[in-house]
Amino acid sequence: MSKQIKIAIAESSDVIRAGVISILKRMNSQILFFEIKNFQQLRQSVAHHNFDILILNPILTGFSSPQQLKKEIIKSGGIKIIALQSVLCENSLLSQYDESISIFDSSEQIISKLKKAISSPDTDISTECLSSREKEIVGLVVKGLSNKQIAQKLNLSIHTVITHRRNISTKLDIHSTSGLTIYAIVNKLIEIDDINKND
Repeated sequence: MSKQIKIAIAESSDVIRAGVISILKRMNSQILFFEIKNFQQLRQSVAHHNFDILILNPILTGFSSPQQLKKEIIKSGGIKIIALQSVLCENSLLSQYDESISIFDSSEQIISKLKKAISSPDTDISTECLSSREKEIVGLVVKGLSNKQIAQKLNLSIHTVITHRRNISTKLDIHSTSGLTIYAIVNKLIEIDDINKND
């Protein structure tokens, strides 16, 4: 971590931003900080700077997923996006970030999580990490089909369907049907109108 790292903190609260910066300054690293107070500033900043890390309060973007942000406003593919929790967020949303920190975390926890995010290889939790069969199964699960119904529909064994579902949960770190539903809608694997349609 000897190279200079560009970190943007997107948070509306001056107090929280200052606190995060104060903690991160303790890291043994050259860090260049950028403070972002609102969504408009976020748009402008990412257009002019190639950040390594974006620490973002999901409230600032209306709880948009990292994938939506990367698609719509962030053009730098290598950026790591870390959720900054000041209120409770759905685990299914937080699991889509590279890491998440909370205002209730200790200084040591925040530094540890950030170091882990910086040193980990680039990962983009998107539909690209799922095979076409896994995407198909996600869609059927969200529609309300049981493992047995999915197996019959796709001409697979129940064991194979269970294995696919386990792999999907591992890849996405989503372990509930409600979490998969949000993921499927955000990533356009299914339309809202299709949910619970058992055809």
